[in-house]
Amino acid sequence: MITKCTSVMVKLPNVTLCAIGSEKYRAQQQNALDYSCQGIEFGAVKNIIVDCNNIDEWNKIVVYDLGDHIETDFALLIHPDGFVVHPESWSDIFLEYDYIGSPFPLPTDSFSYRDIYGKIQRVGNSVSLRSKKLLRLPKQLNMEWKSFHGFYNEDGYVSVNMRHVYEGAGCKYAPIEVAKHFGRESEIPENANVYKPFVFHKHEGRNKVYPDFEV
Repeated sequence: MITKCTSVMVKLPNVTLCAIGSEKYRAQQQNALDYSCQGIEFGAVKNIIVDCNNIDEWNKIVVYDLGDHIETDFALLIHPDGFVVHPESWSDIFLEYDYIGSPFPLPTDSFSYRDIYGKIQRVGNSVSLRSKKLLRLPKQLNMEWKSFHGFYNEDGYVSVNMRHVYEGAGCKYAPIEVAKHFGRESEIPENANVYKPFVFHKHEGRNKVYPDFEV
């Protein structure tokens, strides 16, 4: 479904706003898309419905198939529990990167957010801006799909576990200094003074004030 954005303040002709999920979540996704369109005119807005029976299947679909639906240079992926809430906080600096999402907190275990070199990666998150180049790499490179530490999280796959492959192909990830202005998921010291993130994910902490379309 294509949604027409109104009350335009920001024009992003090279960005597709999208949500992807099964028929079960069509309405919730549409609500998040409609809300995210307030104040922004995107190049396209898509409510992508796919055959998906569980979260693990969904994760794989995002990694391998989302790029098939995107014609613009970038895709802004949102969810019913994470979307655009402050269009006035958009910055064209975000378009300088192939991947940018809300920062991760520091891990409390010995494996989370650590890449193959043991380095802790602080920027990921599924609600994110991704370049078409990044989206198409898994199929182009025939990248292996597998779990890491027993999980199939697509954002962990892209921003942590397989990051070395993406970076080897020329993809650029935003630093936390930029990402903290793009989005907020967790309350961390780095975003304490960021009051209006462009997007959010999960209704926790200060994010509880935003609409919850997952209900």
